[in-house]
Amino acid sequence: MIDLTPYLRPGDHIVFGQACGEPTTLVEALAEQGARIGDLHAFIATSFSGLFTPETAAAFRLSSMGAIGALRVMAKANALDVIPVHVSQVAPLITAGVMRCDVAMIQVSPANAAGEHSCGLISDYVRAAVDKARVVIAEVNEQVPFVPGETIPASAIDVAVPVSRMPVEVMPAKISPTDEAIARLCAEFIGDGSVIQTGVGAVPDAILRLLHDRRDLGVHSGMLGNGLVDLAEAGVLTNARKEIDRGVSINGALIGTRRLYDWAQGNPAIRMTPTSYTHDAGVLGQLSRLVTINSALEVDLTGQVNAEQSGAAYMGGTGGQVDFVRAGARSPGGASLMVLAATAKGGTISKIVPALSGPVTSARSEVDVVVTEFGAAQLKGQTLAERARRLVAVAHPDFREGLEREAFEIARRGF
Repeated sequence: MIDLTPYLRPGDHIVFGQACGEPTTLVEALAEQGARIGDLHAFIATSFSGLFTPETAAAFRLSSMGAIGALRVMAKANALDVIPVHVSQVAPLITAGVMRCDVAMIQVSPANAAGEHSCGLISDYVRAAVDKARVVIAEVNEQVPFVPGETIPASAIDVAVPVSRMPVEVMPAKISPTDEAIARLCAEFIGDGSVIQTGVGAVPDAILRLLHDRRDLGVHSGMLGNGLVDLAEAGVLTNARKEIDRGVSINGALIGTRRLYDWAQGNPAIRMTPTSYTHDAGVLGQLSRLVTINSALEVDLTGQVNAEQSGAAYMGGTGGQVDFVRAGARSPGGASLMVLAATAKGGTISKIVPALSGPVTSARSEVDVVVTEFGAAQLKGQTLAERARRLVAVAHPDFREGLEREAFEIARRGF
């Protein structure tokens, strides 16, 4: 195991590569050695490794943009500092010095003949961290694919740690009947030539499975999973009709299994890019038929979306939702879909609510279509009273009577 003590100083702020690009060897080393250095702080946007626990992270203070993936354990233990920030703003904030980055710990592929390492499974804010850090420590993993797109020159790496270990994998989620019902409604918005942005999980996987009869689908997304491979191998994913980046799927994070990673290895049909490209309004504004798919914890009767916190429990994060919600809603021929099951906790709680129990992640003025298993409520351009009526219609029947009373008050006031 690498000795980190020559490179870290007390008070240092560390930025990790995230998701399946998490440098697990370096995380393990910091957990073991951090206490000897003292007063360390670390940031990671998401984590699926399970390496961060209140016990392993006791040697440093961990922050994130939310309790996404395995970080929910840390949030529940009050061991996670949440920074409310869009993932697209992490890199600019690092560059500006607002989010400190003294040490970058990243995972990369082996270098090519030109001495360039692929960022592999994660691009987003990695290069910004490398450019800002005093010390760059790179886990050079021979099992990480060399994916076209963002690279790190060997000259930018201060300490290279060669390893050969399976990168973090995220297994496909089990798809429930509710997920399937939501997916069928979402698929109706995705026609031939559509460009898709989605996350990973049961509903996105279920949606992608329903698109094998489409033609010339495209991708421009912040993250994608194994369903991307299925569409590509079926000849459905061609990116042939995109106004920009024709023939290429644009993506910032690969979150899946070895099957996805092997497909991406040296594949010219995909390009990994930073958030300055995946989430940029100017870039997204050039795409027609853009259909964006994002999730929510709850939606109130006016269309406000909470994707972060349920009461006292922090369960999600801001992520890239707002950038894509706005882009999909404004794309000619496109749509922005906000998806959620109608209930939680075994059907005892409605997720269509009179008032949010947590923060507003996406403003009602940006929200386009809200989809539950009971229907798709198209909200864009509708009055508050009509929005409330449509949202009640897609709530679970057990909760509609109470919601209708709240909707009546909105209609009576007009706001």
